[in-house]
Amino acid sequence: MKVATAAYSLDWLDSWAQYEDKLARWVSEAAGQGADLLVFPEYGAMELSTLAGREAAKDLERSIHAVSERMEDAAAVHAKLAAEYGVHILGASGPVAVAKGRPVNRSEIYAPGGGRDHQDKQIMTRFEREDWSIAPGGPLKLFDTKLGRIGVLICYDSEFPLLGRALSDADLILVPSCTEALAGYSRVRIGSMARALENQCVTVMSSIVGEYDWSESVDRNVGRGGVFGPPDRGFPETGVLAEGALNHPGWTYAEIELNKIADVRADGVVLNRRHWSEQAGRSEIVTKTALR
Repeated sequence: MKVATAAYSLDWLDSWAQYEDKLARWVSEAAGQGADLLVFPEYGAMELSTLAGREAAKDLERSIHAVSERMEDAAAVHAKLAAEYGVHILGASGPVAVAKGRPVNRSEIYAPGGGRDHQDKQIMTRFEREDWSIAPGGPLKLFDTKLGRIGVLICYDSEFPLLGRALSDADLILVPSCTEALAGYSRVRIGSMARALENQCVTVMSSIVGEYDWSESVDRNVGRGGVFGPPDRGFPETGVLAEGALNHPGWTYAEIELNKIADVRADGVVLNRRHWSEQAGRSEIVTKTALR
């Protein structure tokens, strides 16, 4: 398969038609390059808050509800484009109001045949929990698709190995991200590469790029698209299958062969995924020795 992962720039939207046209351009471009799977970033849906005006977009609480109210309409656009172009799409995530409690950070995945499901973020960053009051959502899911088994770790989730291990049967783990500084981008990139190493799979990272003075939540963004695998047999020695230019909007593409994932899991130079359980009993300090 061919994957396309976005370094996505946000727009000020004056109309819904403008949003539809923008998504159509992005999807058309990637599909035109032969992409089978398109990955958009975390909180890319925050541009929908501009449809409610500058005051709503700028206000943390009002922006949540302005986006949440538009997410079903956005889903219809994504589903239509997935069917029209015959591609799978992981849509940009956004805050979604749920029946009880605070809104969650949710990303929807769309199949060309009309299938649709979602993944909620599991662990909140300090900003999400202390300033924005975004809540953890539903459980991790493994999506069985025609392209293979796909999991999603939204941004900060990629930095936690046990979440990655829960998706150890995934062929691909998608990592939509939103990071305001190079350090944050680097943490998610390192997390993505670590998950590819320990699960002997491919991870696909997408980012928001650019600065947006109309928002308190996505005002500054650093990132790029990246596709990573285990630095082992059948993969690049660096583990980097493809990376875009830092902070440059556009798609980054990579060819992925599922048989190479199966091969490295069966007969890699190392077998991290198979040997995971051997950590038990070895990861505790049994004795403390004082050295003088």
